[in-house]
Amino acid sequence: MLPNVLQPSATDHVPVLADEVRESLGVQPGETVVDATFGAGGHATLLAGDLQGRGKLIAIDRDPTARTYFERFEKRAGVQARLLRGDFSVVLPQLAENGVQADAILLDLGVSSMQLDRPERGFSYSVDAPLDMRMDTSQDLTAADIVNEWPEAELVKIFRRYGEERYAKQIVRAIVRTRKEHPFERSGELVDTIKSAIPAPARFGEGHPAKRVFQALRIAVNDELGSLEAALPAALAMLRPGGRFAVISFHSLEDRIVKQFLRDKERGCTCPPDFPVCVCGHEPELRAIERRPIRPSAAEIAANPRSSSARLRAAVKT
Repeated sequence: MLPNVLQPSATDHVPVLADEVRESLGVQPGETVVDATFGAGGHATLLAGDLQGRGKLIAIDRDPTARTYFERFEKRAGVQARLLRGDFSVVLPQLAENGVQADAILLDLGVSSMQLDRPERGFSYSVDAPLDMRMDTSQDLTAADIVNEWPEAELVKIFRRYGEERYAKQIVRAIVRTRKEHPFERSGELVDTIKSAIPAPARFGEGHPAKRVFQALRIAVNDELGSLEAALPAALAMLRPGGRFAVISFHSLEDRIVKQFLRDKERGCTCPPDFPVCVCGHEPELRAIERRPIRPSAAEIAANPRSSSARLRAAVKT
């Protein structure tokens, strides 16, 4: 029996790097907090508690099922709260353009437990389900569309770029052969095809053999990297001076984008080194709270294995 989306599971309540997020954002009573990836509300609940009954929390999420969790959260949050449905790459720029300011902004990237634990959503390679993977179920593009319709060269490209899959060509050839006979409809069919395409030794070790392909498909379906690149400047524009923002990423592609953004915004003068005087007038816009990404402790990984790849970067607006 498929889980009821109205009945949150235990894993919905395990926010990753919770203490580290609270310390990095340093939320104070009376402030405005934006949780741009509300999910099941785990981080939002902790940050709302730090507001101590005074302040505002703006929640953003593209997944329509987040409304159920937000209604439960709103009843006990003890602060003014509202949910904005949509991709944070769209909602954050809209808020910035309308002059909304924030003291703390959090982005917890990737797929959430409430999505992974719903087999019908098709995110998991461990359970046979419809090949979907949409975070926003109202959008048209699904993982099945990509697998069945995209050109062979494009599939190889996304499997290599988004999944860092070394057997991308072999896997795509197997997919193309299979889809000529019948379209892929379920995740189990794709998993079997992936397993059959890679060398036997590669099927063991380094996690599930379909892990990288499923990651690549999920990123492509939801344009996750494009959304992140659009959201970061908007988050910076929304922050008040002294405001803090934190980003939790779960793979190197996301973390690289965040790291480069922070470095660019931390840079002061951009004049050539042989200029005797600065003429660009460029001032640093951000200051990183930690030079290296913050990782979960061994105890957290033991309690919540899904946190093992998490990386937290945080900064203060100068």
